Amino acid sequence: MSVFKNLPDAPVAEKRPVEDIRHGVTRSDDYAWMRDDNWQAMFKDPSLLDPAIRTHLEAENTYQQAAMADTEELQKTLFAEMRGRIKEDDSSVPSPDGDWLYGVRYVTGGEQPKYFRIPRAGGDEQIILDGDKEADGKAYFRLAGTGHSPDHTAAIWGYDDKGSEFFTLKVRDLASGTDHPDLIENTGGGAAWSADCTGFFYTAVDDNHRPSKIFYHRLGTTQSEDVLVHEETDTGFFMGVSGTRLDDFILIGINDHETSECWILPADDPSAKPRLVAERQTGVEYSLSEGGDVFYILTNADGAKDFKIMQTPVESPEPANWSEVVPHKPGRLILSVSAYRNHLVWMERENGLPRIVILDRTTGEEHAIAFDEEAYSLGFQGSMEYDTNVVRFSYSSMTTPSELYDYNMATRERTLLKRDEVPSGHTPEDYMTRRVMAPAADGELVPVTLLYRKDTPLDGSAPCLLYGYGSYGIAIPAGFNTNCLSLVDRGFVYAIAHIRGGKEKGFAWYEAGKRGSKTNTFTDFIAAARYLAEQKFTSHDRIVAQGGSAGGMLMGAVANMAPEAFGAIIAAVPFVDVLNTMLDDTLPLTPPEWPEWGNPIASPEDYRTIAGYSPYDNVTAQPYPPILAIAGLTDPRVTYWEPAKWVARLRGASTSGNPVLFKINMAAGHAGASGRFQRLEEIAFEYAFALKVVGKV
Repeated sequence: MSVFKNLPDAPVAEKRPVEDIRHGVTRSDDYAWMRDDNWQAMFKDPSLLDPAIRTHLEAENTYQQAAMADTEELQKTLFAEMRGRIKEDDSSVPSPDGDWLYGVRYVTGGEQPKYFRIPRAGGDEQIILDGDKEADGKAYFRLAGTGHSPDHTAAIWGYDDKGSEFFTLKVRDLASGTDHPDLIENTGGGAAWSADCTGFFYTAVDDNHRPSKIFYHRLGTTQSEDVLVHEETDTGFFMGVSGTRLDDFILIGINDHETSECWILPADDPSAKPRLVAERQTGVEYSLSEGGDVFYILTNADGAKDFKIMQTPVESPEPANWSEVVPHKPGRLILSVSAYRNHLVWMERENGLPRIVILDRTTGEEHAIAFDEEAYSLGFQGSMEYDTNVVRFSYSSMTTPSELYDYNMATRERTLLKRDEVPSGHTPEDYMTRRVMAPAADGELVPVTLLYRKDTPLDGSAPCLLYGYGSYGIAIPAGFNTNCLSLVDRGFVYAIAHIRGGKEKGFAWYEAGKRGSKTNTFTDFIAAARYLAEQKFTSHDRIVAQGGSAGGMLMGAVANMAPEAFGAIIAAVPFVDVLNTMLDDTLPLTPPEWPEWGNPIASPEDYRTIAGYSPYDNVTAQPYPPILAIAGLTDPRVTYWEPAKWVARLRGASTSGNPVLFKINMAAGHAGASGRFQRLEEIAFEYAFALKVVGKV
């Protein structure tokens, strides 16, 4: 029996068929009209949205509000619980850089962070940027952070007030606390200072939201006077700019999902022509970390699938001068590398677990930081300073709140700086974390991390929220999440399926879940659901599947492939119209995404592969479970029309009578609401849906 009763009629989208013929295949799209022809302008000014589209989206919001009306009190309760687990007046442990300590803190009731600094020798705190003050009166406001100048006199800060990820940059004078008149619009949000602190480099974003140009801006001039430093003409590549720990080089990084290229120029000569380190070669990735007179290079060149570390002189960094420092070891994936005067540090993952490894640059002696739990998360924060023996890292597990440590790489002494507080209380001993292996159809074992209360009955009666992502090589950490306790404390098993498409089991795990092998991602997730039911952690009608973005595509695919395996599905900003999006090379992310998914414009094989799983294209007449889709109007990554079209097609095809709900934030983009508490309201809504569909409302 459905838990959704007395619902009003769901919105019925008008059908306006549009035919598309590619590679001899004809498709008809009834809902292509939901894509606003004026989408580029609308992302910058949402008031320009086509009125007919706006009317339909508002009707969708009215319908989902009616369907979820009986959960309003529950949503308030969940929100209060999750907020109660947050230390509202929390502050980071300030990080040293020169004569200052830099940090971030929140005030009670504040939505946005405050960036501050304190004199290293002692003295009063100085507020660099008050996010709540800057956000006042805005429906959406997202900070890009701050970047202080090497001489500590100024800070670049950026913001997006539409949700469309077109960031505006400003420069704050740290002595007066006022902004320079300089205003740089339509950027990617980051910047890198020149050595003399009289200007900075930034990435400009074009009308199609592509980072195609690097400019240099001199303080006191207008944006129209900025000097073009580098331009990328291939629309299939991302581009960004950054500085180095020693503030003496500017790095320009260009990459897609499988190929990268780096250019360097001296930070003390903004007029210098960028120098190419190694020409791009399809399938070869590399990145640089400065280590004094050498660059350390993390690369998969020469068949090093799980990456190795090389070094090269800064004066002659071309590949002919690369020499090996840390060799490739199959199954040990090196994730990142950082260089300091006396030590080289890298993060690696082996057998699904992360660790931090330190190499003494003088003696060559090596040691590692690791932990003993079945599943845990490590985060390496490093240090802003180069001449130091002390770096910072964080540790947490599904049961253990995050702990922040300073680590002396010379003495190997570990100092606990902070343990995250849970103001409403948390007893780790009440919970169980496990890591189980679900057998996939082809014999692979899929890791699944579980969290549940020790008193939860494991007889098949417990509901389960099963989360998955499985794309871009992103590994989902088994870290502490206070929000999910609101489900776990109500008897849920919280599960993360570490499916192919991520890098939890090395680079090969990623390769086995992309392009022609993408369906492994979906079948792995289904296998995880079936294993959890077989082992009595839950049962199929009690499993609520959840995923966002590319994980939302996963939700759409498994809904088509195995609707009977799930009691409900939550798809946030879901990338579900994969084929149409990959066929539209005017969209912001389409050309850069071809290495991940394939290029159906050029390749008939890629077309057939994507057409075979694209969630929107594979909706059929079958009994779908209740589905909740969530989107943001100004999202440049997964455009609003993807879930809008998918929901319309699902409603017309489903034979179960279960509702398909669509909630669209008309004042936000891909990341949802911008404030820390506003985001909790969205999570409370999703969790209320999960609780409702399993009968716990």
